[in-house]
Amino acid sequence: MAGKDRNKGKQQRGRGGAEAVVGQVDGGRVELEPDRERAEAWTLLIDGAPQSHVDLADPGYLDFAYQRRIGHLIDLVAPARQPLNVVHLGGGAFTLARYTAASRPRSTQQIVEIDAALVAFVREHLPLDPQARVRVRAVDARAGLAKVPDGWADLVIADVFSGARTPAHLTSVEFLDNVRRALAPTGWYVANLADGPPLTHLRSQIATAASRFAELALAADPVVWRGKRFGNAVLVAADRELPVADFTRRVASDPHPGRVEHGRALADFAGGAAPVADASAVASPQPPPSVFR
Repeated sequence: MAGKDRNKGKQQRGRGGAEAVVGQVDGGRVELEPDRERAEAWTLLIDGAPQSHVDLADPGYLDFAYQRRIGHLIDLVAPARQPLNVVHLGGGAFTLARYTAASRPRSTQQIVEIDAALVAFVREHLPLDPQARVRVRAVDARAGLAKVPDGWADLVIADVFSGARTPAHLTSVEFLDNVRRALAPTGWYVANLADGPPLTHLRSQIATAASRFAELALAADPVVWRGKRFGNAVLVAADRELPVADFTRRVASDPHPGRVEHGRALADFAGGAAPVADASAVASPQPPPSVFR
C-alpha cells in the first residue's frame, strides 16, 4: 500500500497513448494506470488504493518511496551483484522481484500472493522476464512461508495488504518465528508497515520485531515519525549488525527524503509497546480517504 509518496501527475492516458487496463480480482477492482512520463511504466491499484508501480523497460526504477527504501536494503544485504534467495510475501506487480532480478542476476525468488486472479492479471499485462528465476505461489502469505525450507532465505520481504490493511495474522510473534525459521543466520526481515496518528500499530510492530531479532532499523518520512500523517514505514530486522549509516544516507538522499532510527532511539520511540501475539493481533489501521487523493 502506498499513499502520498507516489509521484504526482499520473493520468489515464500514458505516454504513447496507452490506456488504463481494468479488471476484477479476488481483492476487488484492479486497475493498471499508465505513467504519462515513462512509456512502459504502470501503477497497479486495487479498489483505488495504489499497490505497486513498475517500469517494464527499467525494472531498476522504483517510483514509490517505500519501494525505494526496500530497494536500498536489497542493495545493502550482500555485496553488489551477489545472487540472493528471496521470499516476497505479497505480490503486487512483482516490482521488487523484478528489481532484485535486474540488480542481482541468478537470484532465486519466491513470490507468495493469495490473490490468484491478481497473479494471472499481472502475468498477462506485466509479464515477467522468462529468464528471471522467480516462482509465484497463489497461497496465503503465512501458509506459503511455511513451505520455505529452514534457513533458505537471505531476505524475507513482507508487503502484504488486503485492500489497504495488513492482515492480523502477519503482525504477530508467531508469524516472525516462522520468518526466523526461513531465514539464513545472516538473513534480514524487511516489512512495509503503514500507520497514522497515534502510531500505535507501528510501535507494536517495532516491539514485536525487537522480541525476535537483535538489530532493528526503521525508515519513514519525517511527518510520519512525528505522527502528523498516515504513511508507510520500512522496518528491517536481523541478528547481525545492520549497515545503518549507509541506509540512512540513501534514505536521506531519496527524492522524498526520509529518516532512519535504530538502537536506543527506536526503542524509545516504541515507548514500551508490547509484542503482538496471534491471540491479540489485529489488522493494521484503515487509511483515511485523504491518503489516496
